[in-house]
Amino acid sequence: MTTDGRRLMDAAEMQAFCLAKPGAWPDNPWDHDHPVIKVGEGAAGKIFAFLGGDGVGIKGGPSREAADEWLDRYPGAATVMAYIGRSGWNNLSFSGEIPDDELCEAVDESYRLVVSKLPRKHRPAGWDA
Repeated sequence: MTTDGRRLMDAAEMQAFCLAKPGAWPDNPWDHDHPVIKVGEGAAGKIFAFLGGDGVGIKGGPSREAADEWLDRYPGAATVMAYIGRSGWNNLSFSGEIPDDELCEAVDESYRLVVSKLPRKHRPAGWDA
């Protein structure tokens, strides 16, 4: 709960939100507590969300500059992801500073960015609907 009584999104809710997307599936390539969520079949699948207990990693924009808008809007609650941050990936916290609807919009955009880069034959039906 936040100080104003709002319930906070958690990893399980975010996972359910992610898995409701066309072609989305969980994978655990690094044996973590939470899976990554991919889209695309098998080895062609690409990650669009990194789930964690305290937040979600998303493709924040097509470039680092575009992804930096999250850092400017939510300093502290949005951070650059280690290793892949230079490619526009951010961690967004479940702390309540970023409203749940904006977290969901960020995942939607990450999904869109990742799917749009897949070869057409690997894009799920209904992804752009």
